[in-house]
Amino acid sequence: SKDDFEIIDKNQVPNAAELKSEEAEKAEEARWSAPILSLARKASENLALGYGSALRSASLAGLIPRAAGTDSTARTSARCHAMEERANLMNMMKLSIKILIQSALSLGRTLDSDFPPLQQFFVVLEHCLKHGLKVKKTFMGQNKSFFGPLELVEKLCPEASDIATSVKNLPELKTAVGRGRAWLYLALMQKKLADYLKVLLDHKHLLSEFYEPDALMMEEEGAVIVGLLVGLNVIDANLCLKGEDLDSQVGVIDFSLYLKETQDSDGKQDGGITAVLDQKHYVEELNRHLSCTVADLQNKIDCLEKTNSKLQEELAAATDRIGSLQEEQQQLKQQNELIRERSEKSVEVTKEDTKVELDTYKQSRQGLDEMYSDVWKQLKEEKKIRLELEKELELQIGMKTEMEIAMKLLEKDTHEKQDTLVALRQQLEEVKAINLQMFHKSQNAECSLQQKTEAISSFEGKTNEMMSSMKQMEERLQHAEKARQAAEERCTKMKQELAGRLDTCQQQMSQLDSKCSTLEKELKTEKEQRQTLQRELHQEKDATTLLKTELQQMEGLKKELRKLQDEKQQLEKVCEEQEQALQEMGLHLSQSKLKMEDIKEVNKALKGHTWLKDDEATHCKQCEKEFSISRRKHHCRNCGDIFCNTCSSNELALPSYPKPVRVCDTCHTLLLQRCSSNSS
Repeated sequence: SKDDFEIIDKNQVPNAAELKSEEAEKAEEARWSAPILSLARKASENLALGYGSALRSASLAGLIPRAAGTDSTARTSARCHAMEERANLMNMMKLSIKILIQSALSLGRTLDSDFPPLQQFFVVLEHCLKHGLKVKKTFMGQNKSFFGPLELVEKLCPEASDIATSVKNLPELKTAVGRGRAWLYLALMQKKLADYLKVLLDHKHLLSEFYEPDALMMEEEGAVIVGLLVGLNVIDANLCLKGEDLDSQVGVIDFSLYLKETQDSDGKQDGGITAVLDQKHYVEELNRHLSCTVADLQNKIDCLEKTNSKLQEELAAATDRIGSLQEEQQQLKQQNELIRERSEKSVEVTKEDTKVELDTYKQSRQGLDEMYSDVWKQLKEEKKIRLELEKELELQIGMKTEMEIAMKLLEKDTHEKQDTLVALRQQLEEVKAINLQMFHKSQNAECSLQQKTEAISSFEGKTNEMMSSMKQMEERLQHAEKARQAAEERCTKMKQELAGRLDTCQQQMSQLDSKCSTLEKELKTEKEQRQTLQRELHQEKDATTLLKTELQQMEGLKKELRKLQDEKQQLEKVCEEQEQALQEMGLHLSQSKLKMEDIKEVNKALKGHTWLKDDEATHCKQCEKEFSISRRKHHCRNCGDIFCNTCSSNELALPSYPKPVRVCDTCHTLLLQRCSSNSS
């Protein structure tokens, strides 16, 4: 009765149909668990076989002591295990490709990355590519990734260079596994996955660097899988790589997709509605829900306090960083000023040195020019004197020859004229004296010639020394000019570097200021949320106290009313049943009206719009930009036209789709206006 019990929310009371549906779901889960358990047993047996083969391989390598005569058995068991793994992977690949093609053809539209059969296909393909991979040792540790063989496609097939460059340019991908998954996505979208893998299989001598000889890609099963992948060219896939965490995805095969059996839902729901459950259980459920909400709120408050403390610590750390950065900026400014002063001083010193060297060079050059002119004049005079002396020498030599001839004639005459000897002796003595004088003069002339030749040679050495000193001075001048130019270039470079450092410091300061402002804003919002949560906690506590007091009052009223109003209870039960029936009828009516409105909207959308094909559109309908590998095609789920990502980045819940789907900008505004008009 309404006086006896107060129903707060009737939708929380489970009816008989819901209880039966829960029992049916439990039975279905039990029925599905049997084949999954059998698969798990098979997987455990395969793992046991793999562990045994690993132990055998270790014993073959000499890590574990083995008995003699077991080499052949270990090898045969390892080969059998590898063959079983290849057969299992090939069967799983066949199943995944078959289910993917069937589901895509039944849908009749392009597939998104959220499509479960497509996700499972990529997981199975990844397992196939990982089978038999060699472990590469690097400085960071052991590396085992299937992206290494996929990189060979760019060298073997130049058409795949676009995929490689787009995968390398994605900033979100940090591991080789993520890059390999992105490569597979792009190859499937281009419908060339089978062609690229066929190119790899044609060059098995290159694949042997990455795979073991018993690997799936090195055997005949790889060619079979490539032949199966040709059938995927029927499918149109539109996979968005931005926003997806490809690095941390777990590649687990979901066997439920391949083991499901279609069942006809033969069980009919009961038409009648059973009686309402006991009010005592309902109140207990309410109390349990309230206690759960209170516990959740307390957990949220604890989390918020922890986050608040973390934010305060981060703020303190940020303030410390700002202070340290300011100190570093001041130190950099001081260093900048010191470097400027030093550079200016060095430039001034170099300028003064160059000026002094130029003055000295000019003066020395003038003195050298004067010395050179004087030496040149002396050389000319010495040459004239030398010519005169040579002429005198020639005359003296001629006189000497004449005297010798005369002596010979005189000797001849002596034989003939002995009588004239006495007379001529006096003349001979005089001639001898003259000859002696001439001989002394010739010796003196030769000495003077030697002295003059020595003076000329000394003058020539001096001139050579002067010329070498002139050359050295010119070389010093050139070196000084080069040093001055180098100093000027260093000064300019230092100024540019200092300007760049100042700009970077200013940018870092601006970034830190913006971070501080954002942190302060976030602190304010966290404080406001904390205050609101505290208010809600107080309100919930008040509500619980009120409910407890109402429960106590209800228990007292129950005892009194059960004693006094037995007949009244029966009548009120009948009234309650009638009211519940009316309420349920109203709910059914409102649900049917909503369904009718949804069906009308779907019919309008189907009549007014048509689904465009991918081949018909080459440009975006709104911005009219051409589509490419980086600018992908996206369908609007409301109007059916094709747009780019920027023009169709909105998502709304439509009647024909259970989840929010992609909608273009114009349809987004129209649907929002329609929703606002319906709500008003």
